[in-house]
Amino acid sequence: MIINQMEITFKALSINEGFARACVAAFCVQSNPTLDELTDIKTAVSEAVTNSVVHAYPKKAGDITIKVELNDDNSVSIQVIDYGIGIKDFKKACEPFYTTKPEQERSGMGFTVMESFMDNITLSKNNPSGLIVTMEKKFASSSNLAVGE
Repeated sequence: MIINQMEITFKALSINEGFARACVAAFCVQSNPTLDELTDIKTAVSEAVTNSVVHAYPKKAGDITIKVELNDDNSVSIQVIDYGIGIKDFKKACEPFYTTKPEQERSGMGFTVMESFMDNITLSKNNPSGLIVTMEKKFASSSNLAVGE
């Protein structure tokens, strides 16, 4: 069951990547994660937002929405949503070192990094266009802060 949630929308600009990771981490603090868990979340959010900035909008910056849900099982679910051009082949996009922007010296490790820092990651189409990256992490701490305390 969801105990708290938030949603933010911002322009797909590189300068907003730091804002996104800090905002999500600050929201997650109420679930009492460890510093390592917060660092993992910030890294994964950073990668997801950077992928949207670099790949979703080839002509001009669109919007990115992040939805965060804190759950009563002491876990977090984070969705990074763009409304850009989408990904045609999820399997290929998730292969380590695959990039559609080799001329920009991209490493092609974004989804691999997200998978290594989160417990689960799924990709889905955002109809009519774009991508939804859903990432989940269970916090090791057994104490939740109850909403409204």
